[in-house]
Amino acid sequence: MNAGSRRPRPRPGEPGSAGAGRRAGRARGNRSSRGARSVARARADARHGTEDLRTPVGHGLVVAAAYAWRVLVVGIVAYAVFGLLGRLQLVAVALFLALVVTAVLRPLADLLARRMPRTPAVILSILGSILLVLGVMALVGGVVAGESGKLGHEFAGGLGRIERWLEGSPFHLSHAVLSDFQGKVADFVSGHRSELISSALSGAGRAVEFITGLVLALFCSLFFIRSGDRFWRWFQELLPEGVRDPWDRGGRAAWRTFAGYTRGIIIVAATNAILVGIALYVLGVPLALPLTLLEFFAAFIPLVGSPVALGVATVVALATKGPVVALIVLALIVVIGQLEGHVLHPLVLSWAVRLHPVVVAVSVIAGSILAGVTGAVVAVPMVSVAWSVITELRAGPEPEPSGRSPGGKTAPP
Repeated sequence: MNAGSRRPRPRPGEPGSAGAGRRAGRARGNRSSRGARSVARARADARHGTEDLRTPVGHGLVVAAAYAWRVLVVGIVAYAVFGLLGRLQLVAVALFLALVVTAVLRPLADLLARRMPRTPAVILSILGSILLVLGVMALVGGVVAGESGKLGHEFAGGLGRIERWLEGSPFHLSHAVLSDFQGKVADFVSGHRSELISSALSGAGRAVEFITGLVLALFCSLFFIRSGDRFWRWFQELLPEGVRDPWDRGGRAAWRTFAGYTRGIIIVAATNAILVGIALYVLGVPLALPLTLLEFFAAFIPLVGSPVALGVATVVALATKGPVVALIVLALIVVIGQLEGHVLHPLVLSWAVRLHPVVVAVSVIAGSILAGVTGAVVAVPMVSVAWSVITELRAGPEPEPSGRSPGGKTAPP
């Protein structure tokens, strides 16, 4: 090669040299690493900024929110169930009456079934109960019809005594005020006569519905008493295998509570009615037997029914026997209330229903708001049954025995 064809070697530091290439590569690597670090730093800053803008939520609020939406779902389901029962009120009341009849008459049917076949024992217990109720109603009707004429004269004289009592001490109401009040009552009755007649006709329709529901309740109770266990086993077979045991424990706990409450409240109501009947008979108050029957049925509404029934008896005593006897009957409200709350309920109902009096009062008021008198009657047993089921399911199944003795009997755990 000649000298003119040789290419000059680049000096160190010039663009064409190997060192310059390595330095350029290192510069590009440094720039790329600095760019990656800057991007990561920017992302971290953005993430920290977002976390700083996020409001911290306490653990208590998280738990409260979790419970809130669950309670909301339960409330929606309960509202839907009550809405359905409101539309099927006749069927719901009939089934409730059937369960009441079953709880009351099943022990009698079991006792009769020891002497005769099961079906005749059930029919005999139901027919005997129907004849007993009809006999009591006929006796009450006969008493009212026999005392109606005498009662009219006593009420007329009683109203005069009430007016003279109000005009005297300590009320000192003028005769003009009382006459004006009587005139307003008469004007109200005459002005709303058509509404009262329509209410009476609607009451007749209600009576037809009541008879229909009563027939349906007796029909259902016949099968409940005859083969309630087989019906429950059939229902369990429709459930999945894994949920049959909780349903069985909950259903049996519910029935124990309902049956115990029904039998206990009947004992309490009968005791109240006997005491009131004896007191009214001794005081000579007219219609003592019908008022006793009213006290019996009113006692099925806890805390409220008995005072209302005794209030009606007080009005009858005031109109027929004067203020002194009326005050004595009024004192019975306090006596019966104390006896019922501190003696009868703890002795009779404590083993079946363990509810605080505040829970009972709230349940009765809420039931009366939702469904009137029917709601007030069924509120306490429904709450009692729900509480017993929750308690049973929270307790869990009973533990299995740890072993067996050589004789085959279960050894104690």
